Amino acid sequence: MVPFSFAGHQFAALPDGALFWPARRALIVADLHFEKASWFASFGQMLPPYDSAATLAALESAVAATAPAEIWCLGDSFHDSRGCERLPPAEQDRLRALTAAHRFIWVIGNHDHAMADPCGGEIVDDAEIDGLVLRHEADPGDGRPELSGHFHPKLRVRVRGRLVSRRCFVATGTKLVLPAFGSLTGGLDVHHPEIVRAVGRRGEALVPLADRLLRFPLAA
Repeated sequence: MVPFSFAGHQFAALPDGALFWPARRALIVADLHFEKASWFASFGQMLPPYDSAATLAALESAVAATAPAEIWCLGDSFHDSRGCERLPPAEQDRLRALTAAHRFIWVIGNHDHAMADPCGGEIVDDAEIDGLVLRHEADPGDGRPELSGHFHPKLRVRVRGRLVSRRCFVATGTKLVLPAFGSLTGGLDVHHPEIVRAVGRRGEALVPLADRLLRFPLAA
């Protein structure tokens, strides 16, 4: 967990892509995509059905590492609006234990926009807290500092002739895009036009390691 500042606030980035806000004791994650494998299975594309359990394990680990008072999920927490219904009973119990033990806020995303029962917690379209907007997708027309997800950003660099891909945060002066936290999520290159459209051309890709934060200027 490595500290850094954004928009006048102190945060800490975890290697798994979670964000901790010490002043609020808030753990923030994006794009869990619970029950993505079962959604694909319903259309005949069979994938190993362990993605939700793996994502929950990672979330539980982040909670244990940060001891948060509140947990924010920045949209697309379920791969579709009926994802919570498909969670196996054991995973439902684990998720409901988390939502019962913390203030747990689900921000609506494009995948789970019609979500009615997210296994406990509160549902919001977006929120503004302590001068920061928390939403699912970055709004290029909003000049307020914001935290968002949606794009699953990844940095791809060539190291000793090999192409290496790592999930990353994307940061500008007013935008901080979180990587996807889910175990079964792909990624969009940080230089993709959709990310550039949302946050602009000037910023950094932030890759958290256990003991340091690697920074890669996007303009390069």
